[in-house]
Amino acid sequence: MFTGIVEELGEVVRLTDAGGDSALIAVRGPLVTSDARHGDSIAVNGVCLTVLEATDGVFTADVMGETLKRSSLGALREGSPVNLERAATVGSRLGGHLVQGHVDGVATILSREPAEQWEVLRFSLPAELSRYVVEKGSITVDGVSLTVMEVTADSFAVGLIPTTLKLTVLGAKGPGDPVNLEVDVIAKYVEKMLGDRNAR
Repeated sequence: MFTGIVEELGEVVRLTDAGGDSALIAVRGPLVTSDARHGDSIAVNGVCLTVLEATDGVFTADVMGETLKRSSLGALREGSPVNLERAATVGSRLGGHLVQGHVDGVATILSREPAEQWEVLRFSLPAELSRYVVEKGSITVDGVSLTVMEVTADSFAVGLIPTTLKLTVLGAKGPGDPVNLEVDVIAKYVEKMLGDRNAR
C-alpha cells in the first residue's frame, strides 16, 4: 500500500528483456534503496514492483507481461526519470490517499496550461474508468496522488503545484506522453458490493 506522495525522482539504469513476456528493470534511487531489502515493494511511476536486490543505490525488479501490457513501463528507456515511493508503514502519515500500485489504465497528456505559480494538466480518460473519476475526488497519475479539478466523459484535469512540478516526472512530460492511472480503490469496492447486492 502507498499514499501517492513521491519520495524521490529516480532514473532507469536499464530495462532488459528477460525472455518470454517479462522484463528486468534496474532503477537508481538512493533514498528508496537506503533501507530496501529483497521482497520489499517500491512503486515506480505508480506501479508496485518487488525488489529483487538493492545495492549501491540501485534496485532491480521483475516486470511481468501483464504489467508491461497494462502500464507505461514498457515505454521506459535507459535514463528515463521515474517517480519512486516506498510502501507505507503502519503509523506513517497518509499524505495522499490509499494507493495500491495496481495500474487500472494508461492515459495520455492532452494539454498543459501554465499559470503564475502552478499548471493545469488535462489527460485522456479511458471509457472503462470514467465512472470512477469524480470532481474533487482522488486519482493517481504516474504514482502521484492528485485531486480531480474537472472531469468530462473522456478527459479530466488536475492542478499541479510547484513542488509536484519540480519533484515528479509530471513536471517534464508533455502532450502525447503516456501516464499510468489508478482510480480510487474505494469506488471500485463500492461498485462491486452494490452490484452483488442488486444481483440477488
